[in-house]
Amino acid sequence: MNKTMLLMAAFFALWPFSLIARSFDDVFPYIGTDKKAEAFAEDGIIRSLGKGESFELNPAPSSGIDLQARIMQKAHEHLTESLLVVPYAGRALNVVDAYNSLGKVRSLKGRLYHSHTRNADIPLFEEATRLESAKRTNTPVPDPAPVSAIPANESIYIKLKDVNFGNSYYRADISQNGYGLVYSLTNFKSLTYLLFTVMKEEKFSAFLYLEPIDEGMLVYAVAGTEVSNFIENRIDIPSAISKRLAVFIDWISEGVREQK
Repeated sequence: MNKTMLLMAAFFALWPFSLIARSFDDVFPYIGTDKKAEAFAEDGIIRSLGKGESFELNPAPSSGIDLQARIMQKAHEHLTESLLVVPYAGRALNVVDAYNSLGKVRSLKGRLYHSHTRNADIPLFEEATRLESAKRTNTPVPDPAPVSAIPANESIYIKLKDVNFGNSYYRADISQNGYGLVYSLTNFKSLTYLLFTVMKEEKFSAFLYLEPIDEGMLVYAVAGTEVSNFIENRIDIPSAISKRLAVFIDWISEGVREQK
């Protein structure tokens, strides 16, 4: 390996530590005082957009965060946005910690959400496992051990047994993005309910952005979906998206808090 290649390898190995952390106000300068307080509260903000409504949680144009553009390219009808800052429990975290917090797929199992129909908090995902590939959906693989350096990009495959919809299959693409990481989630198989197709493959998307900022780990997300008219008239789709996004945000939040 020549000197130039060695220098490049060293740069990418140290990349997560080479950028000076930004503050919340640097990234979200347009968020008002009340919304900012909500973002720093335990559950953060999760907001469903009504038809014709615009996003309210807007990062600075210079931030390099393009989640809204990504989700709008999907032309989904039902959209949700979310914002949370997880305070550091001890040391300040870095991008490697953000990456490691996303690795524990199995800990999605058993996370609770509030079911209005049952009037109780119940587990949303009865099973959660990483898969070998999109073609080998019956071959689970273990979650990886924490790493000290992260790849430039990576794709993993996940099987979740949803309490309402049964088995669901997702591809998660993880990529470095400026100061942080983007974790994008897309269903690579159709989702069914009883005998009906709830949504076809590639019709659900979620983009989650994690960045270590001065005040804690920033978790910003947008999500959207398209469903058939038959299903839309029978299921509260905005609520369904919000509850699932909330479970993912809670999963990430716990993973961040576990980083030592």
